[in-house]
Amino acid sequence: MRLFGWRTRIFIAAVASAGAVLMVPGAPAQAAGAGAVIDTTARPDGWRGMSNGSAIDYWTTRSNGESVQASGALIIPSGPAPAGGWPIMAYDHGTSGLGPGCGGQSDTSVFSRPKEDKILRYFVDKGFAVVAPDYLGLGKFDTGPHPYLETRTEASATIDLVKAARAAHPELSKTWALTGFSQGGHAALGAANLQVSTAPDLDFRGTIAVDPASDVEKFVPLAGPYVPEIPGQNGNAIDGFVVSMLAGLRETHPELDLNSYLTPRGREIFDQAGSLCFGDIMKAVDGVSVGEMLARPLADDRFRAAANAYLTVPTSGYNAPILLLLNVTDMVVPSPLHAALAAQFAANGVDFSTVTGTGQHTDLNPQMWSAIDDFTARLLATPTMP
Repeated sequence: MRLFGWRTRIFIAAVASAGAVLMVPGAPAQAAGAGAVIDTTARPDGWRGMSNGSAIDYWTTRSNGESVQASGALIIPSGPAPAGGWPIMAYDHGTSGLGPGCGGQSDTSVFSRPKEDKILRYFVDKGFAVVAPDYLGLGKFDTGPHPYLETRTEASATIDLVKAARAAHPELSKTWALTGFSQGGHAALGAANLQVSTAPDLDFRGTIAVDPASDVEKFVPLAGPYVPEIPGQNGNAIDGFVVSMLAGLRETHPELDLNSYLTPRGREIFDQAGSLCFGDIMKAVDGVSVGEMLARPLADDRFRAAANAYLTVPTSGYNAPILLLLNVTDMVVPSPLHAALAAQFAANGVDFSTVTGTGQHTDLNPQMWSAIDDFTARLLATPTMP
């Protein structure tokens, strides 16, 4: 007996790929240009296991161009800066929720992030100043629900933090690169593409993307009232990804009237989820199927157009190399989605290389670490630009 129909099976596999503080109202300050510094706050030695850490509040933009406040972290290596200044590595984090404080980069009091801290320390030890955005809505400022997996705002928050860090610290160079895991891989690829037009004065060197979410926009429209409950923690995670994506889309595209696609129970859960971190979103959807939250299918042309604008990872238009680190046994971003992204890059002549593993989502095996070592060495082979 078939438990799920074909639309449900494809939908479940695809939406899994999404997986991967003090609250301050986001309006009052005088708006400034994207990348302008609002404030910096030094963190004590030992914060995230390192010295020379700080939180940066800065201006970025929504996808409609509206100025909005955001926050992020900066960690600078010890000692004097090299000639030309410290190169910058921007680190984009994975799925963490929709509400203030969930980003966990500028303020780590909500979450302990030993895996992320290991990555940050790796790059600091290599001689990079590391910046890490909370993303819009996930840090210090209550600017409404985080637009989860919206390519444009993830990218803008990352690029604008690089600009803000340089404005606050003249010892940072123009040379920079990107690393991201899961949602952060999605964000890093978006930023690598967007910087071509919004930061041409900087010296961008390349991107490392680990199990990036991609091609989600092709499968979310398969959802509808017919999607059954998926039991267990995996089901709660998948439902949490769907709620996070659609709640962000509802916030960003009011013209879509996403509430008209939702049942009363769906609207209740979406309203609740907008201020929660991901663990609590999973609790909110426990025992509730995606089908119970949707009053009608998402397959119409208006929804598809909005989802494409919101979610799509660019597959052309890059000007620096990309390293894709992909786990073929990944259960969060299924390997067919990884393969589709690589195939689109190849078809469009993107300069990229791929190293595969057989670990869980965002695991790094020795071959992947070796590839990161080699890629990082190439990034630093040319002197930094002051």
